[in-house]
Amino acid sequence: MFEYIAISTLNDFIFCPYSIYLHNVYMGGEEELYHATPQTRGKAAHTAIDEKKYSTRKDDLVGLSIYSDELGIAGKIDIYKAKEKLLVERKYKLKAIYQGQIYQLWAEYFCMTEMGFDIEQLAFYAISTNQTFPVEMPGDVGKQELKAFIEKFKVYRPEDAIETNENKCRNCIYNSLCDKTEYHV
Repeated sequence: MFEYIAISTLNDFIFCPYSIYLHNVYMGGEEELYHATPQTRGKAAHTAIDEKKYSTRKDDLVGLSIYSDELGIAGKIDIYKAKEKLLVERKYKLKAIYQGQIYQLWAEYFCMTEMGFDIEQLAFYAISTNQTFPVEMPGDVGKQELKAFIEKFKVYRPEDAIETNENKCRNCIYNSLCDKTEYHV
C-alpha cells in the first residue's frame, strides 16, 4: 500500500527534521507538557477550519482533504475561495514567511490542481492582524524544488546528525525533550 506524506510535516521538517521524530514519540501524550503558547494559540485558531465553521459561503471550501499521487502527499487545506480562485493558508501570527510554510502552501496547490481545481492565487492570512500576504505561484521550477525537498524528507533518518540552530532550538516545542541540542530553556 502506498503511504502519503502528510503535508503539515513539510513545514516541521524544514524547521527541524528531528522534531517530526519527537512528535511521533510524544503523540498521544498530553500536549500541555510540550506545547508552548504559539502552538496552543495556533491550534485554537484552527478550530473554525477543523470544524468547518469558518465560512457559510457556498463557494468557499474549508478543511477539504486533498492528495497528490504524483508527489505522494496528502493533507487538508484551510480555505479555497472558488470565486476568486484563491487558496489560503491561515496562521495565527506571521512575523515572517518561512520556506517550510511556502512548501506547505505549494504542496496544497499541487494537490488541488491535480484534483482538478482552478487556482490562480496563493496567500497566507494572519488571524492576529487580519492581514493577507500573497505568495507567488510556484510554476515548474517550484514544483521541481518541492519534489527535491520531498525526496530529502523521504531519505531522512532520525539517527542522522542534525544541524542545530540556537534560535530554532530555543523556540522548538520539543526543546526540553530533545537529546540533539544543548540549547535548553
